Amino acid sequence: MNLRSSGFPAPNRDPTAVVTPTSDAPIGVFDSGLGGLSVLCHARARLPAEDFLYVADSGHAPYGERSAEWIRARSLTLGEFLIGHGAKALLIACNTATAAAAHALRERWPGVPVIGMEPAVKPAAAATRSGVVGVLATTGTLASARFAALLDTFGRDVRVITRPGTGLVEAVERGELDTPATQALIASHVEPLLADGADVIVLGCTHYPFLRRWIEHQAGPSVQVIDTGDSVARQLAQRLNDARLLRSAKAAGSERFWSSAASDTAERVLQRLWQADAQLAPLPA
Repeated sequence: MNLRSSGFPAPNRDPTAVVTPTSDAPIGVFDSGLGGLSVLCHARARLPAEDFLYVADSGHAPYGERSAEWIRARSLTLGEFLIGHGAKALLIACNTATAAAAHALRERWPGVPVIGMEPAVKPAAAATRSGVVGVLATTGTLASARFAALLDTFGRDVRVITRPGTGLVEAVERGELDTPATQALIASHVEPLLADGADVIVLGCTHYPFLRRWIEHQAGPSVQVIDTGDSVARQLAQRLNDARLLRSAKAAGSERFWSSAASDTAERVLQRLWQADAQLAPLPA
């Protein structure tokens, strides 16, 4: 399969200029890799007429081990790429990048809706019966001030057990969703949460919903698994509606995909996670 950038638009506006979004423009989405497709799936379901531009920064994944300063600078670079291609809104489909860079993106483009995400501590605290909530997330998310604020606000009356999901992002990026090695890795992360009494597990990384089947299998039917993909998509739709930026076209919208680690293998993983005819273009340096 021949990866190529033809058929994908060149930047059509200066990302450093003041941006005035229009309703017919696309929505820009980015993540450290292909995991954000789990959020894009919910966004597509809620916004069938919208066009989406998706950037997978797989060449720099996972973000969880990067410094906040590095993630902030990289997120601004990806934001410039998407704004330069006409994006009317930015959806940060990454908990770690939201914690490190959402404020900077909003400051940089104050006229553009910027929607981020955070681990679902609030609904998990409301759902637990045992009083113990497990959070599976990246090291960067768990160490962030944003996550600490979540715990302070919503986790006071429950015990929150955290677990860095080391290796899970890489497994999804390789398309290894159901291999014995991935199942064993999932068990190594889920079992300690269960041993501490968690009856709710929060998926605090957008890659993890692609492993949800096996996480739920390992956790058992008495444990609820929660992610925030649909609530973030609902927030995106509301923000666009409030700003009068919803696309009025009745035709189905489209998706375009770029990656900083574009290859035939990466495109095959994209096609497995999204749809069989999806094409992946290389992200310019």
